[in-house]
Amino acid sequence: MSINRVVVSGNLTRDPEVRMAGAQPLCQMGVAVNDRRKNNETGEWEDVPNFFDVIMWGARGEYWARNLSKGSRVVITGKLRWSSWKSPEGQNRSKVEIVADDIESMSPRTGAGAGATSESVSDVVAGPDPVPVEVLGEEIPF
Repeated sequence: MSINRVVVSGNLTRDPEVRMAGAQPLCQMGVAVNDRRKNNETGEWEDVPNFFDVIMWGARGEYWARNLSKGSRVVITGKLRWSSWKSPEGQNRSKVEIVADDIESMSPRTGAGAGATSESVSDVVAGPDPVPVEVLGEEIPF
């Protein structure tokens, strides 16, 4: 059995861009995630950034491309995907990118919705949860 899940929290390194990939929109962005390491020379702890390419397919990607920008703080949940290709010069190239399933904005909103600090696209695209059906004829024990 294999598990391929990743959760990262960081800041966008560039504005999200949307392009059509076949019949579906594809949103591409970059995220920087800090790693804390001890500097062997100074003995001090320092933040060292790790940079990741992120993609998100469909309407959810289009939504985040409109609502995020460079510097936005995000939490991204998804899976890792490795790809390889030959450069125009004939060199073998490869990269690992994050294919996002969900993104949450941790940056404060601006404008009419100011005050909220986080939002998940599943709340916006999928709509609210269905109203629970009342239990008739039964008492709830709490």
